[in-house]
Amino acid sequence: MEVARAIQSVRSLVKVARGDGKRIGLVPTMGALHIGHISLIEAAVQQTDFVVVSVFVNPTQFCPGEDFEKYPRPLDADCEICRKAGADVVFAPTADQMYPAENITWVTVERLTERLCGQFRPGHFRGVTTVCTKLFNIVLPDAAFFGQKDAQQAIVIKRMVADLNMPLEIVVCPTVREPDGLAVSSRNKYLTDQQRKDATLIYKSLQRCQEMVDGGVTNPTKIVAEMRRVLEQIQAAKIEYVSIVDGETLQSVEKIASKVLAAVAVQIGPARLIDNIILDTPNQ
Repeated sequence: MEVARAIQSVRSLVKVARGDGKRIGLVPTMGALHIGHISLIEAAVQQTDFVVVSVFVNPTQFCPGEDFEKYPRPLDADCEICRKAGADVVFAPTADQMYPAENITWVTVERLTERLCGQFRPGHFRGVTTVCTKLFNIVLPDAAFFGQKDAQQAIVIKRMVADLNMPLEIVVCPTVREPDGLAVSSRNKYLTDQQRKDATLIYKSLQRCQEMVDGGVTNPTKIVAEMRRVLEQIQAAKIEYVSIVDGETLQSVEKIASKVLAAVAVQIGPARLIDNIILDTPNQ
């Protein structure tokens, strides 16, 4: 496995692989890799022939007051994880490589970025779409792999790729969970033991949502109220949002039907945690 720190280096490695007729896969990450990232790398290994994992803590997607400075950066450990998972290249650029001058060109996806996390993290998705565009232009992958846990991000990136005719496939892989249901996240390590225990109520609220839908409840307002009741059991938690929206447009729905996303964001201590499920409504 190669570690490329410069843009030209990773381009050269990809050029050779493509010249050999290989299908290129990209797994964009901010490092601090965990089993969720490993699942993305393994999916990329299965579906492509040459896998690049980017490890870059992107400053432009952090809002003022967020955890950019303390975000973990264990590059050596990340590289070992990538090697064991079967990656061919780790692309670990510096901020100066990715943003060599003041950035005055941005990629913006409208409407989809204004709801859910976009309400609470102004500018976040602009940073995400811009850095992903940069990575896609650098690596020129045939497929890029994202996690369902970051559902809004995946929806935004898929729309960006479609609208701008980018020649790649966006593959969205299932959320990986701990045995107690908590979605795996780099930010889980910020939690105390009690906060970690309380955080399991996030997924329990989503399970309760699915139970109500399975029981025939189709009124989103009733379901959201019950989900909030579950989340309010978390000590000193700040609920940012509990939403049931269309799975493509992210607009509110008046009735539960197919392709509906239930999404939650909760601040527990220093950690902002998000989770979601796609509602299974086979009888609708």
